[in-house]
Amino acid sequence: MLQDRILLAHGSGGTMMRDLINDIFMVGFDDDVLARMDDAASLDFPGSRLAMSTDTYVVNPLFFPGADIGRLAVCGTVNDIATSGARPLYLSVGFILEEGMPVEDLKRILVSMREAAAEAGVRIVTGDTKVVEKGHGDGCYINTAGVGVLAEGIDLSGSLCKPGDVVLVSGTLGDHGIAVISTREGLSFSTDIESDAAPLAEMIASVLAAAPDVRCFRDPTRGGLASTLNELAGASGVTITVDETLVPVHEQVRGACEMLGYDVFQVANEGKMVAVVPAEQAEAALAAMRAAPYGADAAIVGQVSDGSAGKVYVKTAFGATRIMDMLVGEQLPRIC
Repeated sequence: MLQDRILLAHGSGGTMMRDLINDIFMVGFDDDVLARMDDAASLDFPGSRLAMSTDTYVVNPLFFPGADIGRLAVCGTVNDIATSGARPLYLSVGFILEEGMPVEDLKRILVSMREAAAEAGVRIVTGDTKVVEKGHGDGCYINTAGVGVLAEGIDLSGSLCKPGDVVLVSGTLGDHGIAVISTREGLSFSTDIESDAAPLAEMIASVLAAAPDVRCFRDPTRGGLASTLNELAGASGVTITVDETLVPVHEQVRGACEMLGYDVFQVANEGKMVAVVPAEQAEAALAAMRAAPYGADAAIVGQVSDGSAGKVYVKTAFGATRIMDMLVGEQLPRIC
């Protein structure tokens, strides 16, 4: 249930965030395109179709193994645009800087953003900067908006999943969330864990070429795989069942989650993609994922059925079946 004040848990990617979006934002804005609840809005535009998305990054700390807030901001928005099947083209960037932030830190972030944009094939074409008093900005916040172009005939949505479809993930889960929380809390592990932040537009284009009837793509960021699959199951009115033994997870991430009491399916990712495809195109989609940059560990992990609408289940390594719940409350605040 919604509280009378905004809590950190309202940004978790779980049930409280879903309620905030459905009960406040959706009612307040009341727009048909927004109501599709996809990562990027597909828009009719004179002479073409565009995809547009926006996001804000408040990760703490600003720098962590494998990435930083700058790379995170570029990759996250590029991936949201790409989930619609669009080719990302342009980004805007807005900075909120805290008084006292070291200029060298800002320069380091800008280099990271420039390199990520070059890798993704997008241009940063406009922006804005504001400075707030010390103690009110936590170093740096970044807002990005992205625009891409959609080819004719592409219409992907989380509401299009059908019984018999297959669920794929493009690689190991939980890397980003554990990398950030380990740095924040000063934890050390025997093996280094790095964020997976990466631009995935090239991978998505390859999968679309190999499996043209893909139902949808979704990047499992806040709330992880669990929230993503629950959103898809709810939007399509289907059941999704995942085989736990097929989901790729680095052993050091699995061990960290066990030590910290986290469900790896609920931990944030920033360089992974979920795809739902017709069964007859699943192997082609998997081969395309594995051949693309950042897709070497891709796997088929589950299937869609017409059982209990909106439910997601996990078949465990012990042969039992449990519900895969959305995250309730806040597991890892300030993760992206």
